[in-house]
Amino acid sequence: MEKVLGFGGFFFRSEDPKALAQWYLDHLGINLVPNDYETPCWQQEAGPTVFAPFEKVTEYFGNTEKQFMLNFRVRDLEAMTAQLEAAGVDIRRDPESPYPNGSFAWLNDPEGNPIELWEPAG
Repeated sequence: MEKVLGFGGFFFRSEDPKALAQWYLDHLGINLVPNDYETPCWQQEAGPTVFAPFEKVTEYFGNTEKQFMLNFRVRDLEAMTAQLEAAGVDIRRDPESPYPNGSFAWLNDPEGNPIELWEPAG
């Protein structure tokens, strides 16, 4: 069976796409989508990717109206949370971390979309 190689993009609706894309660049380092075919787009590092549908009634994402939660792998969760806090971004550390699979923290983008940061174990 032929399989997909990974995510080629993540597309979602936004009230202000330009401002939201800039927030992701400024706070999480995700490059803006290029306006031409010569400029490279954001490149993610190879690593584990969890693809997991959740029950429709899950409270794990926070706001029950949100249909998805982004999970980004980070190299140093402490440094990333300090960076976000210094920029005035509200971030919640998982008080139970670390787990056998790593450590977690949560935040929301300016439009309320839930984001989970994950520093894999080891």
